[in-house]
Amino acid sequence: MNACTVPADDVPTGDLPPAAQLAARLASAPDARLAAVALALVQAFSDLSRHHDLSREDLRALIGFLTEVGEACSDQRQEWVLLADALGLSSTLERQLSRRPDAATPDTLAGPFYRPGAPRRKSGEAICLDNRGEPLLFVAHVHDLDGTPVSGARIEVWQANGDGLYENQAPDLQPEFNLRGCYQTGSDGTVLIRTIRPRGYALPGDGPVSALLARLGLGRTRPAHLQFRITATGFQTLTTHVFDRDDPAIGSDPLFAVRPALLADFVPDSAEGLKATYTFVLAPVGTAQKPTTDFIGG
Repeated sequence: MNACTVPADDVPTGDLPPAAQLAARLASAPDARLAAVALALVQAFSDLSRHHDLSREDLRALIGFLTEVGEACSDQRQEWVLLADALGLSSTLERQLSRRPDAATPDTLAGPFYRPGAPRRKSGEAICLDNRGEPLLFVAHVHDLDGTPVSGARIEVWQANGDGLYENQAPDLQPEFNLRGCYQTGSDGTVLIRTIRPRGYALPGDGPVSALLARLGLGRTRPAHLQFRITATGFQTLTTHVFDRDDPAIGSDPLFAVRPALLADFVPDSAEGLKATYTFVLAPVGTAQKPTTDFIGG
């Protein structure tokens, strides 16, 4: 047989598109799940190219963009994660994997600024260590699905300062563990957190992801928020945000974390400056919302 001759059994029968040929080749793949995901991706691209009349130049531009994303990564920066966040992929998956009963507080991404080991604080103690910013008293209630207070819940909190910077972003400008703390609820399921009003921060503006957002007319500024991680015996761990309802960027969070159930009012208070009250509702271990498809799109 000539070296260039293809065995008859290997010659495709019919003019099948690449996606169909790939499906046949993957029928006996050793990793069936990987094969299914890869095939779905190719089929989605086939539909995309047909519906939007993609050109060779479009494909080259896509490959060039993905190359730039890879080149922007370093030990200090993960542009791929930023791309997944900014396109809503991360929040889409988070919603799918952390479905909870409707009455429970929604889970969100933890974000890049969480630090374990925050100092323990008593209820009423402050987490602002440099006395800079507009004072805010945050009243946190932790309840179960029936509205019963949860005693002994561990509440970790972290936030940006009035300039939109987290302490680990600017270690030379803020005290160690500034605006971070760890509290524990008492029998009433409540803790008082004295802090300052946070300011939203912007995603990095110097890479290929920011350039893509600019071309799409999408903003980079996250609305002001505090972040929480709450653990309690017998309950699912809750990682979530609480957003300032009046922040101008509340409807355009580039990480798609804003949910109606996660909004709070920061109201003037004669004694505290500002005051916000929020009730976190924990879901017991083993409970989940019935599967839906409404999480698609972040």
